[in-house]
Amino acid sequence: MTETLPSYPMIRAAGRPFDPPPQLREVDSVGRVNIWNGETPWLITGYDDLRAVLADQRFSADPYKDGYPHQSAAIAARRMSGTRAFIAMDDPEHAWHRKMLTRNFMIKRVEEMRPRVQQIVDELIDDLLAGPKPADLVTAFALPVPSMVICRLLGVPYADHEFFQACSKKLISRETPVDEALAVSDELRAYLRDLIAVKRNSPTDDMIGRLITGQLAAGELIVDEIVDMSLLMLIAGHETTANMIGLGTLALLEHPDQLAELRDTHDPKLIADAVEELLRYLTIVHGGRRRVATEDVEIGGRTIRAGEGVVLATEAANRDDTAFPDPDRLDIHREARHHVAFGYGVHQCLGQPLARMELQVVYGTLYRRIPTLRLAIPFADVQFKHDMVVYGVHALPITW
Repeated sequence: MTETLPSYPMIRAAGRPFDPPPQLREVDSVGRVNIWNGETPWLITGYDDLRAVLADQRFSADPYKDGYPHQSAAIAARRMSGTRAFIAMDDPEHAWHRKMLTRNFMIKRVEEMRPRVQQIVDELIDDLLAGPKPADLVTAFALPVPSMVICRLLGVPYADHEFFQACSKKLISRETPVDEALAVSDELRAYLRDLIAVKRNSPTDDMIGRLITGQLAAGELIVDEIVDMSLLMLIAGHETTANMIGLGTLALLEHPDQLAELRDTHDPKLIADAVEELLRYLTIVHGGRRRVATEDVEIGGRTIRAGEGVVLATEAANRDDTAFPDPDRLDIHREARHHVAFGYGVHQCLGQPLARMELQVVYGTLYRRIPTLRLAIPFADVQFKHDMVVYGVHALPITW
């Protein structure tokens, strides 16, 4: 059976790096695939079916359950090696842990951070313009912006960014060997435990500091749970936004009319719409969200049995023409906020207000400040992150 099934993840077509693999349009919207370890979970590609699964609590996010379709051997080993963050929990446990962090990402609190994010963006652009060219937009701008922001929010010293960025790169790679992934994870956890120990002696007004003086002091959390929460926020908080900045800029450079319109506008609605459309069009979390059925459930006319794994291809759902007419066309005027780039249901990304705000500042500033920004290498020479759970570019040489 496994020999006749398509393999997932699939390979993007040559010369079409912004588009999902064409095989995703050739498979059934609810059908079986073969993954790295020979298991054959269900693959969901249709927009409505995918949202139905994500909204149904009969599909579990718990990687400890039999049948859960892990993304790689290294990610499976790391997930099974100790405690876990709330992203890998089901309600009510998931909701209880998530609630502890919600206030950090409320829209009002995020908007209070906008002036500081604007300052970070402007200062990094100043440094970019004052430095040599060509320059790598990823290392000079795309990575520092969200890294500085999430460090400030969590209370992690930005001076340590090279360490945690290097660790993160290995942890989200599908190709990292199991032993190396476990060692890197242990190293990063040890770093966060040491940071928590320092903050217990000298309280700080940041996310980690408030968890220590609040939930840890009250006995509602243990140190390792704060470590796992912080690890999730640290990695997700900079990897996703950094890749959206780099890949989004490249996509706009390939659509110069839309780049020019975005560069010349001061309309916050158009900038916000452009962010949503780029999130939909690129869908950088491209390894499929994972679930396992806890009961027999009918989805798209197929019965998924209890104990069977499910892979949710959000990159395909965001190109479903029943939800997005002419879905392969980038259109910054499109009303695309109903995309599923942040997921859907109770596990919808907690940090999405922060990500949206950061991207609005970046897309609304970078091209206006550097109106002649362009690629410094041929498009064909850009190296894409096909090997990563989070898609993007390894580097983006630019000049102006």
